[in-house]
Amino acid sequence: MDNIKIQDIKVFVTAPRNINLVVVKVETTEPELYGYGCATFTWRHKAVVTAIEEYLRPMLKGHPVDDIEGIWQMMMGSSYWRNGPVLNNAISGVDEALWDIKGKRAGMPLYSLLGGKCREGLAVYRHADGKSIEEVEECIRGYMDEGYRYIRCHMGTYGGNFDGNIQRMVKPEHAPGGAYFHPRMYMDSVYKLFDRVRTDIGWGVELMHDVHERLTLSETLEFAKEMEQYKLFFLEDSLAPEHVEFFKTLRYHTTLPLAMGELFTNPNEWKTIIQNQWIDFIRVHLSDIGGLTPARKLAHFSEAYGVRTAWHGPNDLSPIGMAVQMHLDLNSHNFGIQEFSGFTKEEQEVFPGCPEVRDGYAYVNDQPGIGVGFDEKAAEKYPAVDMDHSWLFSRLPDGTAVRP
Repeated sequence: MDNIKIQDIKVFVTAPRNINLVVVKVETTEPELYGYGCATFTWRHKAVVTAIEEYLRPMLKGHPVDDIEGIWQMMMGSSYWRNGPVLNNAISGVDEALWDIKGKRAGMPLYSLLGGKCREGLAVYRHADGKSIEEVEECIRGYMDEGYRYIRCHMGTYGGNFDGNIQRMVKPEHAPGGAYFHPRMYMDSVYKLFDRVRTDIGWGVELMHDVHERLTLSETLEFAKEMEQYKLFFLEDSLAPEHVEFFKTLRYHTTLPLAMGELFTNPNEWKTIIQNQWIDFIRVHLSDIGGLTPARKLAHFSEAYGVRTAWHGPNDLSPIGMAVQMHLDLNSHNFGIQEFSGFTKEEQEVFPGCPEVRDGYAYVNDQPGIGVGFDEKAAEKYPAVDMDHSWLFSRLPDGTAVRP
């Protein structure tokens, strides 16, 4: 068992939730010893698959499975240009699979391999959405009845393009198609939503909101100031990654806890805002920064500056990727909260061993490694699908294309 090497690397795409998930399997020279990792970049999954099959697989065959750090550094540097989401996700799939193998070899769950638990269960938050205030409130109450105490509130599509507001959005002639939004309508609608939620539901639940980088600095300053009265657990991604230096100004003008990082792929995007304590929660997507190896370093780096973790946990994340985040959550002293989108019956069929949630807390199993398997036969029942990308084609009322 001392000289086990990578024998082959396989990639699977499956969509048990009608969302394309990319799973990597690293097979070893030891019979029946293998590991799974998440490489899901659902909007460019074909590019990730190509990167793994055409570049990483031939490069890594024959390397010792124990050398996770060295392999990660080689994968990151081998393309010369680095820190992009396609290659980072490809790297993540291999990296997490190697950690899965190491845990299985040690006979230890991943959190134990990382140094053990800081807590028994993980507080998670859910997304309450709807086309109207009433629908959002109904969703919030449903989650509260299930035991959730942290809820992100949102209404309709981003930017106020809902609930009749579309009729007031005047576009120029020959305006191209796209997901149009109006910043002022958006801000006003959120004020109304949170005012009603706090009035009708009260203060016994922690609330969050995700701006999704839809506002300028001046708009964000007003928005944050108005949202202070609703005592948010955090305000998420209120500025674009390209404008992280603006967090210095935002920090000095609001008392709201700030979360940032869903779109980060490069360490230079998070170093300054963490070191200067301009944010309270770091929210990267683990596979988008290259997997567990860089994420555990980021967690330790953040701890030194009093910044807590709140890893990105959307529905375009495989249960394997979610479990990896949760193992890191258990181990990290500076864990803050975990985003969670639930698992469908179909996902649980394809990914046996999914983490469980009871009374608002998530629990991983104690199987060696990541603890979540992958049923390759069941996955074939849910082939890749053509996904709706329309929400990504964001435009201002005059038709200007902007980043979501």
